[in-house]
Amino acid sequence: MHADIVLIRTVFTLILVVAALLIQPIPESIGRDWGVPGGSRLLSALAGLAIAAGIITFELRIRRASLKTLIGAAVGSTLGIIGSTLIGFLISAQHWEPSIRSFITLTLTLFMAYVGLLVGAAKGDYLDLSALGGLLHDRNPKQNFKILDTSVIIDGRVADIAEAGFMGGTILIPQFVLRELQQIADSSDSAKRNRGRRGLDILQRIQKNHNLEVQIYDADFPQVREVDLKLIELGKQLQAPIVTNDFNLNKVAHLRGVEVLNINELANALKPVVLPGEIMRVFILKEGKEYNQGVAYLDDGTMVVVDNARRLIGKNVDMVVTSVLQTTAGKMIFGRVDDTRGESRDPREGRDVRQRPNPPAPAPSTVES
Repeated sequence: MHADIVLIRTVFTLILVVAALLIQPIPESIGRDWGVPGGSRLLSALAGLAIAAGIITFELRIRRASLKTLIGAAVGSTLGIIGSTLIGFLISAQHWEPSIRSFITLTLTLFMAYVGLLVGAAKGDYLDLSALGGLLHDRNPKQNFKILDTSVIIDGRVADIAEAGFMGGTILIPQFVLRELQQIADSSDSAKRNRGRRGLDILQRIQKNHNLEVQIYDADFPQVREVDLKLIELGKQLQAPIVTNDFNLNKVAHLRGVEVLNINELANALKPVVLPGEIMRVFILKEGKEYNQGVAYLDDGTMVVVDNARRLIGKNVDMVVTSVLQTTAGKMIFGRVDDTRGESRDPREGRDVRQRPNPPAPAPSTVES
């Protein structure tokens, strides 16, 4: 389909250029005055080429508009032209110079048509096409694409998110992203090679899931060299968000007006909320910086500092949360050992080690004499 559209545009451009060469809308005198080699024929051909380029550019822009926007723009521009025509009758009745009347009438017509076009396109979304009985129903609604970045494919968490049903719509994998993954997988560096192969394995996992709709996008942007900029251009063209965990791509895409779904932001949003007074069970991994402190880590990497836990290194303990500190580097949780429970678990033995008082000594037996 894409090749057919390119062929049609090429034929249209050739027809317009040939027609301009044969008709020669630019007089010979203009060609001689400008000193252009070939005179008016070359200027006419260039004019035809410029007009064809302008029409194709307008066609590319208007194809992205919805049916409601097109109807609103058409109605608005028509009403604007009708209004300018009525006002033009009043201008023609004035005893002004013909050139002044013509200029004012043309300016007014363009102004009214322009304003009507923009206002109608902006208000077109308020139209209810269902009232027409489906006659003008948009049978090809806008597709919901999610564009995957190279970094998020290598990360792998996107596969779990998609399998859980939180990646609605079509997962779009651009061809230039596949090429970058292949280059990373073929790298001489073993670390890069392993990352590239992991990304390819993640893609195979996503494609084998029959509940997901995956599409390989073949179009490229040869005028753009960097993969991140290609992704931004593709997001602008399809009006689709980019799924990534790249910090720099996230910032640039927001500056260019492209929506971004950041996996890291999603992971931060899903971290459990810990409030002071709650009881947590953690594994004391090492000694803290302050006296008699122990340090533990949650599954998401959050650091937990426990007071009076130095003697419990290598054990699971119950702790009471005293405060939570949110910093730019992440979140830190502070707490103290819950003495009310008084138990810890020895991971090597797999059983509870309870702190009990020594049992009382048995009473001495009496011997009857």
